[in-house]
Amino acid sequence: MADILTDDHHRQRMERKKAVVDAAIARADDERGLLLVLTGNGKGKSSSALGMAARALGYGMKVGVAQFIKGRSDTGEEAFFRGLPGMDWHVLGEGFTWETQNRARDIETARRGWAVAQAFLADPAVHLVVLDELTYLLRYGYLEVDMVLAGIAARPPHQHVVVTGRGAPQDLIALADTVTEMRDVKHAFRAGVKAQKGIDL
Repeated sequence: MADILTDDHHRQRMERKKAVVDAAIARADDERGLLLVLTGNGKGKSSSALGMAARALGYGMKVGVAQFIKGRSDTGEEAFFRGLPGMDWHVLGEGFTWETQNRARDIETARRGWAVAQAFLADPAVHLVVLDELTYLLRYGYLEVDMVLAGIAARPPHQHVVVTGRGAPQDLIALADTVTEMRDVKHAFRAGVKAQKGIDL
């Protein structure tokens, strides 16, 4: 049975909690660019990254989005973001590997895409770089992990980077400041529901 708190007890608990939170905020005085990794089998990795893009644009920051693997340029998020001031959006893939079925071509596409990402990572005017679905290129060996990590590590000190995709390699996780793993509990697709506009596309 849940505890029933009196108003005084609740206030005392919240005062103690506020003191702990305020102390943690006061200790966090470092300010620099962060590397965030959004991985796992659950839905929402790209959506979360693009939520951060919206947040950055709201502050007048410049955002670069490099979408690897995905070959569609008719998604709702691209339709919304592409024309916004401060947004530089690139669809760099040709579709998922089971669609392309050409490893050599996939590797060449990945390398061309990485050149675009490198330009973002070298530009101090870009405040946030979203490397969407990059983990697949590392898992499949299309790009060398060490090369990619070196490129990310060498970015301007204030620049934030978000990497999305399943199966993030351990070296990327080790380099990251924040890692979130999305867990798949239930998905409509497995019940025969096709991808829905505004939700999946």
